[in-house]
Amino acid sequence: MTTIDPKPDTHSAAAASQPDTIYSTPLTQVPGFAFDQAVARVFPDMIKRSVPGYAETVAMSGIIAGRYAQPGSNLYDLGCSLGAVTLAMRHGVRAEGCHIIGIDNSASMIERAEHYVALDEGRVPVQMLCADILDYPLERASVTSLNFVLQFIAPEQRLALLSNIAAATLPGGALILSEKLCFPEQEQRLQDELHLDFKRANGYSELEIAQKRSAIENVLIPETEQAHVQRLQAAGFSQVIRWYQCFNFVSFLAIK
Repeated sequence: MTTIDPKPDTHSAAAASQPDTIYSTPLTQVPGFAFDQAVARVFPDMIKRSVPGYAETVAMSGIIAGRYAQPGSNLYDLGCSLGAVTLAMRHGVRAEGCHIIGIDNSASMIERAEHYVALDEGRVPVQMLCADILDYPLERASVTSLNFVLQFIAPEQRLALLSNIAAATLPGGALILSEKLCFPEQEQRLQDELHLDFKRANGYSELEIAQKRSAIENVLIPETEQAHVQRLQAAGFSQVIRWYQCFNFVSFLAIK
């Protein structure tokens, strides 16, 4: 039976994180959101206070990795940011001869992620790379994580990325996909309000919420659940299930 070490909760990252105050003062012009050095410094605090269910998504990614990792295979954490899921995978995997590769195109994120991985004592080898996941050559993948990443990729490039992942995935392998969803108009209003309440409950002011919304608009482009499921099937995955949802954030498991 797979057991999960408590270490992948990335306590070291959380402890080193600074409070997210990026949007706490009025900005004359709000720049588009980017995963730069300023965001990397506060990312654990930012995502914990912005994405409901994030901790559960990370922890369950480790459990799923433990079930689907195959001996002698690669596990990929694409768009790995600071490596929270990378480390959850590391402590969930029991198959022998596995190798975990975390990839992100933000040098600021990878620099910090490498530090957290170096502090971790997991037995599975981990490599962190600063690269573009759209053209990185994947191979012998038993588990791939794509958590809250696809939404930042141009819609016209999403199928190609998922097709590349599916082509590199071993039979019986899995993709973990987490995304922010959009809904029909009436449900969308309710989901938006619940998400705003979540942010307020976590200490974000109305100014911070408004400026963050302005920054991320047209950068994060959500889609419907149906669009995601159909695309995963078109990419080559035979089974797709929704295994988690908290407000407008959802996680899928796609099996080849």
